[in-house]
Amino acid sequence: MSKLVFTRVIRGAHRWVEQAEAALNQALAEHGPNKPVGWGSQTAYYLPMSYALMGLEVKTLGDLREQVAHARELLRPEPSEDLWLPYLGDGLDAGAATLLAQEALAALRSVNGHQMPPGWQGFISDTIMRELGIQLVDGRMPGFALILGPAPSTENAVKVVRELQERNILTFLVANRDGKTMREQMIEGGILHEDSPLEECWDLYVVPVGPDSLDGIYVLNWSIRSALTFGGHKRGESRKCLDYTKRRIHAFGITFGEIPDDWYAMGAGAILMGYPVISDSPTTPEIRPTGVTVREELVVETDYDKLVPTCIDTRAVRVRVEKIDIPVGYAAAYEGERVRKDDMHVQFGYKYSEAVEYAHMVDPSAIQDGQIEVEGPDIDSVEPGGAMPLGIEVLIAGRKMQRDFEGIMERQIHRWLSHAMGFMHTGQRDQIWCRISKKAFDAGFRLRHIGTILHAKLHDEYSGIVDKVAVKITTAPEKVAALVAEGRKAFRYRDERIAGMTDESVDVFYSCTICQSYAPNHVCVITPQRLGLCGAYNWLDGRANYEINPTGPNQPIPKGRTIDSVKGEWEGVNKFVYERSNRNVERFCAYSLLEAPMTSCGCFECIVAILPLANGVMVVNREYQGVTPSGMSFGELASVTGGGAQTPGFLGVGRLYLTSPKFISADGGIRRVVWMPRDLKEDIRDRLVKEAERLGDPDLFDKIATEQDATTEEEVAEFCARVGHPASNLPPLI
Repeated sequence: MSKLVFTRVIRGAHRWVEQAEAALNQALAEHGPNKPVGWGSQTAYYLPMSYALMGLEVKTLGDLREQVAHARELLRPEPSEDLWLPYLGDGLDAGAATLLAQEALAALRSVNGHQMPPGWQGFISDTIMRELGIQLVDGRMPGFALILGPAPSTENAVKVVRELQERNILTFLVANRDGKTMREQMIEGGILHEDSPLEECWDLYVVPVGPDSLDGIYVLNWSIRSALTFGGHKRGESRKCLDYTKRRIHAFGITFGEIPDDWYAMGAGAILMGYPVISDSPTTPEIRPTGVTVREELVVETDYDKLVPTCIDTRAVRVRVEKIDIPVGYAAAYEGERVRKDDMHVQFGYKYSEAVEYAHMVDPSAIQDGQIEVEGPDIDSVEPGGAMPLGIEVLIAGRKMQRDFEGIMERQIHRWLSHAMGFMHTGQRDQIWCRISKKAFDAGFRLRHIGTILHAKLHDEYSGIVDKVAVKITTAPEKVAALVAEGRKAFRYRDERIAGMTDESVDVFYSCTICQSYAPNHVCVITPQRLGLCGAYNWLDGRANYEINPTGPNQPIPKGRTIDSVKGEWEGVNKFVYERSNRNVERFCAYSLLEAPMTSCGCFECIVAILPLANGVMVVNREYQGVTPSGMSFGELASVTGGGAQTPGFLGVGRLYLTSPKFISADGGIRRVVWMPRDLKEDIRDRLVKEAERLGDPDLFDKIATEQDATTEEEVAEFCARVGHPASNLPPLI
């Protein structure tokens, strides 16, 4: 065990704690103990690190005293020159002290009015954490990297980050060295722009968090919240929370150059959470015992060609690097890339030209696998900044291929093409808008490469169904118009097919247990009239994915004997849920909010919660930042709704389910909805009005309150009484 490492860890921890003590004392003297502290509605977990490790609910400066005092208690003296000790325990305690002291310092910034410089994320909200949830659990994002300081050169910085992007690993950038940051290197290397909005950075998997060493705590307390949100662990369960981050969150740290004491202390905090640190400095002593981390704790790799592979191996991250024969990079990290007007070579669709993408099944004898045809001028025929019509027709043949699978595969075109560096894709069907960047064009990207991508990905992800794939691409205006007309006929058929399906029309539902890696007891039950709570999977998707992977997370659930048709309870479904929830959930009622409702993982698009005074329910979407009439924000509601728990009165749902005829139909359905955010209400207006008319309440839309009408439960009840909301005439909810 390296005495040098732990001497510097403990020395650095002492400095962090001393800073926290001084800053707290100054804040108390200036503002008093009742001054609010923290990040308010951005998180339901107060100061997340002390909430998880100590069970504290720090709301004021006075509350913060206990956190800082405990950080001091964890410290040990620096190792002496003449006495050898194991050091690891003291070093990990110093890491915990650093986490608590840094969090206190970061929270104290809110008291002092600190503003993060433009282009830096700062505190990471619960909303962002949950938005990434589905990517975490379905494997699209296999891990995280926290990089401290800049690389020795911009070239090295770009190399490391590009290799992480290719592996779909999210990269956080923190700290500086002599004023130089890796964010600046990302701008110099063309990965980010000076004015890149933070949303774009998240989409690119490269997030500048903060320019100071202290800003690293934002990433680590974001990580600890996953144990609370997805793991279902309670406040103060420090051992369980730390074991969860070690086993479930595949993260690691990277440092460039000589490591200062404060970075050593931060690294010890990361190691305590199970995250190894990889350094490029040959003078860094290595620490290689296992137990605290999966393999090693502190590893040196001086060869930049091996740096990222060493990180992957040390943390045991399972990744899959895409290798498709196109002249630009290909990875999920490029999905959020924006191709701006000045950077664009050509665009298709939107208001600039006619464009469509259409996938359909054909007889195997009609196509040759891998055949790619381009009809009409290619993109080298237009001046930079021009527009062209575009038709993408994907022809699929397979012994197990069904017409119901066409739309499922077609919807993946957006994702697959967006993974190509320099290709921007939005929309679907005949409402697409695509751009190809000048860099991609200069690298040699042409229309035929669209076919290369689609052929490879269809075989890769749908090998259980697909035997042959051919792609026809056209830019000839008359051909594009004909393909649009043909596609629209198929689109109408699909919409009518799924719209006509009911829960009663099938004998089998489908499960989704993707999120069990984070919420071990959660089982999502997908029916024709109830899509997954993440909004990403419907019944047809479940069936298709079962065909693709019979042992995967989407399994058929035979309904069996009907126990209660009103509440939506079946013997076969209960048996399946009981077995797949690790025997934690005994009953499931598909149509009830109050009796044995479905569990929620944390990836839900919306939360439904009871408002007893109004005899109804409210709905809030994750984008809403305010406090709801329940007295809780979305994040606070999520803390009681998620984690795989069955919580009567609280339900996570997908947005489209809100207007399904089966939406809490046992409790009154859409007529129970008395409040929702204005933006959500407008977004589902047409579907809501249609469902209300079906129920005989055509003016229901105008009777649902928003934040502009009511902000408390009492105000919602008064609003409903004033407008004559139908919930007033329904039986009492409780």
